[in-house]
Amino acid sequence: MFTDVFSSLRLGAKAIKYFVDSTFRDKVVPVPGSVLYCDLWVGAEHSGIHIGDGDIANIEVEGFADSAVFRCGAASFTSKSIMGRQIYVSCDSDGPVGDMLVARQAESSIGDRHLYSLLFNNCHHFSARCVDRAGARDGGSAFGDLFAGLASETWEPSLSTLKRMAQRKLGATKWRLWDWNADAGEAPPPEPDWQAQADYFRHLKLDADSIERIRGELAEMQAYEAEIADERIPADVRAHLAAFRTTLADIADAYREHEAFLASCPGAGFSYADLQACGAEFAALAATLRDNARVRELARKLGRNHISEEKKKQTRVPRASRNEVHGTHRSDDLMRMLPSELLNLEDDALESLFYARLLEKNLLSYELRGHDLVNVEQAETSKKRTGPVVACLDTSGSMGGAPLLKAKALLLAIANILEREDRSLHVLLFGDAGQLQEYSMRATSGVPGLLQFLRQGYGGGTDYATPLGRALDIIAAQPDYLKADILMISDGDCQLSADFLAAMKTRKTTLDCTMYSVLCAGNRVEDDFSDTVVVL
Repeated sequence: MFTDVFSSLRLGAKAIKYFVDSTFRDKVVPVPGSVLYCDLWVGAEHSGIHIGDGDIANIEVEGFADSAVFRCGAASFTSKSIMGRQIYVSCDSDGPVGDMLVARQAESSIGDRHLYSLLFNNCHHFSARCVDRAGARDGGSAFGDLFAGLASETWEPSLSTLKRMAQRKLGATKWRLWDWNADAGEAPPPEPDWQAQADYFRHLKLDADSIERIRGELAEMQAYEAEIADERIPADVRAHLAAFRTTLADIADAYREHEAFLASCPGAGFSYADLQACGAEFAALAATLRDNARVRELARKLGRNHISEEKKKQTRVPRASRNEVHGTHRSDDLMRMLPSELLNLEDDALESLFYARLLEKNLLSYELRGHDLVNVEQAETSKKRTGPVVACLDTSGSMGGAPLLKAKALLLAIANILEREDRSLHVLLFGDAGQLQEYSMRATSGVPGLLQFLRQGYGGGTDYATPLGRALDIIAAQPDYLKADILMISDGDCQLSADFLAAMKTRKTTLDCTMYSVLCAGNRVEDDFSDTVVVL
């Protein structure tokens, strides 16, 4: 995991900005009252106020949830950064901007102690309090914006809001590097591998967390391009910046288009590259899965938690839950805190009391209790449905078009369920006699790999004997395939010999496996080998 984290430090908007800012933009020297910040690592920053003569006032952590305002130099300010020793300075088009009132407020705070957390009294909040002393350029209260931004930010929630405050109060429209370490002879950062930058995000697995990061990177790139629009940046570098921003925008658009499908497949691991590779077919599969209730229901039945209604016992027993208010108690639960506790935050003298009560789990909070009824058969159900699935997919000519689309959507839904339940899926693509291809989801690249595999097919005649015989061989050869389900997905346009049927029934009984037949076209066709026949 550390390898993934540290390799990503060289990727994304921050690394790109380091290169451009160090190579092509003029360096500056801060003035008293300038806002400063440095990137600690890929998702965090540290900020402070320049108070003159190279000194910085900033919050430093001492022990658990304890901090103080210190005076330090640039070297100490950047000592915890693993992104580099660069410090950004609030500037406008003419150079650094600050305010003596901001510098005096910061200097007068040196020695003050505070409770520290990522959300309250962090370094950005300290810087914001100092900046709030300056007269707003366009009027209004800037400090209130700091807390307005908390709901929309994720990590170090007030840095972007601090930048907006610096723009309003100080006129900071740009952020340039302070060349404080010019004598150290450090080599400038190398030019990014622009293709690697794009490929990293194109192959990033799409989920709620990764798309939040991608959208953040996109917003940062858009703001950065606007910031340097009037500066002399080489045309090829601008082209690279625009291409990277376009890649991020395309990924964000693709996620928005397929969000419902991706959300229904948590952990499946689809990337933007996977979506691109499948082209228009992915959209069609997603729509089929979303709109076809029979596909969704059959996928659910093949999950471990399914058991037929006739086998269910209706006995239900109470289980403790938290859904009714039963009074108050003391805790650190901010979601159920009494509104009266917030009054302490409105008084500077009582603010520390609020944080102390929070750390001591001593906030007055609503106490919730209650009971739910649960089915006592839940544990037994899990035991009865623990096998993997061997799926046989007919890709003959008669399955072309909508039937094959429904079949693939069903397999994708089942694959996602099995992957979440840590169960195996083995897929057999078949056509005429002797035509067979295999895919083991556990041994290869999961659900996205399955989607690539399903793009193959035969388009000729249909032979059931070959895939069914191979499915039984797989179950017999692998002990962990005990009690497996065999899923035959076709249009029912095939026959089996009496000898094969007799042999298959015997092997099914011996192996204790269940046979599902799914017909993707036409009417219901009864057969002599399926335990259940479903028409999609």
